[in-house]
Amino acid sequence: MEYVYAALILNESGAEINEQHLTDVLEAAGVDVEQSRVKALVAALEDVDIDEAVDEAAAVPAGGAAAGGAAAGGAAETTEDDEEEEVEEEAEAEDDDDEDDDEDDAGEGLGELFG
Repeated sequence: MEYVYAALILNESGAEINEQHLTDVLEAAGVDVEQSRVKALVAALEDVDIDEAVDEAAAVPAGGAAAGGAAAGGAAETTEDDEEEEVEEEAEAEDDDDEDDDEDDAGEGLGELFG
């Protein structure tokens, strides 16, 4: 997931998501970088509008308190902090789904590439 988080950081800062920038962010975070994973992520994100993907992911309840809050809150505006929390909650939910062998694997999401 640290690879996806690095891409989100680059997107949020307005920097181009390329192999060098992604590697720099990961190394700055102390990650032992695997170039094959960096190349795969850059290729996977080539035609993806990350802001749109994050907005779509935020619209889908991740379960638990996030689902209850979304149902009770209606169409309330979210702040950047809220969006970051929702992305993290979704990432955690995807990790939980990956560990559950009984559930169907839809193969959707960037987490599936690097799970």
